[in-house]
Amino acid sequence: MRRICCDVRVRTRREEFRLIVFGLLTLIGSATVFAAPQEVLKNEQSPQVSTEMQHEAGNPTPLSVLIEEAEKNDPAIHVAESAAKAATFGASQMSTLSDPQFTLQQFSVGSPRPFAGYTNSDFAYIGLGVSQQFPYPGKRKLRGLVADRDADAVKAHVEVVLQDEIETLKTSYFHLAYLQQTLGILQQNSSLLQQIEQQAEAHYSAGQGNQRDVLKAQLERTKILREISMHHQLVGEDQAVLKRILRRPQDSPDIVPEILSETFLRYTASELLDKVREQNPNVQEDAAMIQRNQTSVELAQKEFRPDFEVSYMYENTDRKFRDYYMLSFGVNFPRRKPRRAALAQAQVNIERSQQEQDSQLQAALAEVQKQYVIVKTSEEQLLIYRDGLIPQAQATIQAGLTAYESSRTDFESLFSSYMDVLNLNLEYQQTLLDHETALVHIERLSGVTLP
Repeated sequence: MRRICCDVRVRTRREEFRLIVFGLLTLIGSATVFAAPQEVLKNEQSPQVSTEMQHEAGNPTPLSVLIEEAEKNDPAIHVAESAAKAATFGASQMSTLSDPQFTLQQFSVGSPRPFAGYTNSDFAYIGLGVSQQFPYPGKRKLRGLVADRDADAVKAHVEVVLQDEIETLKTSYFHLAYLQQTLGILQQNSSLLQQIEQQAEAHYSAGQGNQRDVLKAQLERTKILREISMHHQLVGEDQAVLKRILRRPQDSPDIVPEILSETFLRYTASELLDKVREQNPNVQEDAAMIQRNQTSVELAQKEFRPDFEVSYMYENTDRKFRDYYMLSFGVNFPRRKPRRAALAQAQVNIERSQQEQDSQLQAALAEVQKQYVIVKTSEEQLLIYRDGLIPQAQATIQAGLTAYESSRTDFESLFSSYMDVLNLNLEYQQTLLDHETALVHIERLSGVTLP
């Protein structure tokens, strides 16, 4: 009778605790967020929970398919491409002669009245003329080259925007896959924790344990529910970013990523650094700006040369008088002070663009070296987790469950083994995410495409 009363009291307290936790979660979480963990708990025993979840939610979409879609639909890429297209029309405008000027004159003699003296004076006339300005030889060509170099810089910026958007797409995609896989780990460990909780209840009912062990297991399960709820929030954020890049409606079906797996880097550090110097989009954009500024210096030097103007006028008098024909040639002499300032500005712009390119290059080289170290270190850690730590932790928890069931070990040792399994699996997934994200950064900085 004592054992029965004890069992009833324990179960009553446990049920009260669960009701309190359930009520708190219901108040702070939406119905959909809370319902998701309950739905997944049915599949906790499956070792391939994350794979099954993908197929239940929909067919996984390969990353390559999303990249192609982003290149076609991304609004940011479209804006950059439109700017590049508009810049191609600048050269023809800058290298063309200025507009010709047509003149109509009427010259009166003897009176301000129109056409006064036209029939009785050979000075009165009606004139028709045209004038055209001609810049010094070479100026128009240089102006067109400056506009072409501007267009080249804008075109190079398209590649910068493209690579930035693809990098964001990849990192969001991989993070979404990471959330999907860690969600499966949390669900599996929730099932394992439920088994531990049941054994703790059995020990307490038999008078071999204490209530604190049961409550501790229940608390950990509640923490897992909280983590699952946070996963839903982060998944929603990643989905919003992906749909923005793909230009899909925000209420469209969610994107299902493929299983996140490790990709080993086959390039050496020196090879990647060489690729940065040759292919980094930002460095290429800065190189285009250097060429543009160099051409601007040549144009500024030409601006010291004078421009010319040619005009021609035909003056018609009455038929009994002879007509007049006038050809004029003008030269303007540029003021040297503003031209010297323009030349100095263009030379400073060359120095500035060269410094910007060097700064951009050094930052990219340092970042590639940093990401390379992360990749190589994480590759070693992934092997240690996969082939050593995780199998050992799983063997330890299985042995601990058997030992705890037969009262040959205490609850704290068993719970510690459980936390090792949970933490090591989560650490493995985090290391895998860091590894793949570092590869994405290397691709962006070096211009290489990794398998």
